[in-house]
Amino acid sequence: MHARGGTPVIEERTPAIEDQRGCWLFDLDGVVWLAGVPIPGSADAIARLVASGLRVAYFTNNSFPRRAEHLDKLQRFGLGASDDDLLTSSDAAAALCEPGEHALVLGGPGIREALERRGVDAHDASEARDGPFDVVLVGIDPDLDATRLARATAAIGRGARLVGTNDDPTFPTPDGPLPGGGAILAAVAYATGAVPIVAGKPHQPSVDLVMSRIGKPAVVVGDRPSTDGALARGLGARFALVLSGVTAPGHGPLDPEPDVEAADVASLVASALE
Repeated sequence: MHARGGTPVIEERTPAIEDQRGCWLFDLDGVVWLAGVPIPGSADAIARLVASGLRVAYFTNNSFPRRAEHLDKLQRFGLGASDDDLLTSSDAAAALCEPGEHALVLGGPGIREALERRGVDAHDASEARDGPFDVVLVGIDPDLDATRLARATAAIGRGARLVGTNDDPTFPTPDGPLPGGGAILAAVAYATGAVPIVAGKPHQPSVDLVMSRIGKPAVVVGDRPSTDGALARGLGARFALVLSGVTAPGHGPLDPEPDVEAADVASLVASALE
């Protein structure tokens, strides 16, 4: 255990991660920022990793924003990520659709953008359109209302398959967790009896996306063991847990257990580079 001023900042559960010289794959919400509010020290720490010669990439389960919004935010925080460095659950979900299919989206513009890049005809659930639809894609949706939900369930009742960008039950914010995309997906699945295919972390479509885009990373950094940790295990990578998001200090047993645990990214990187 490393400490500064008597305060534990990182626990090594297996040999230190500083020997892992491949790509570090970071989650965003709860790791780099909380609802767009920067987590102190995270961006500077990631910039130090890049300066040391490591490649850094990002994988977010937040399907709502467009890619440019994610990239612009990283740029504002001093992290000049390229389009190739960003992976999203919307990308993973779009890969489950075929070009030319018709999709109804219960979610945000990031899903529609990913579908359009894939060549899928995408329509938001706010549109009064009967279909037919081949697939209903569900993600986090702050504008969820009864009408949007009814259109999604009706499309599934007419034969559309159900795809979830992710099944995260909550979404971290500075004021505490909000219902996540998985909570909305659960409502649609329960209402229709459909069994969803889930694309985002840690499911196989997300493993496939990482391997096709960046190859096997050395370290996956995240705040949620059930998504970031399980993705690391699926990729055969190390899992570094930070306690700046959904997993709080003083937690109990975790599944999977992290290889390394730190208060935040700043503490993690300081230990890795010291």
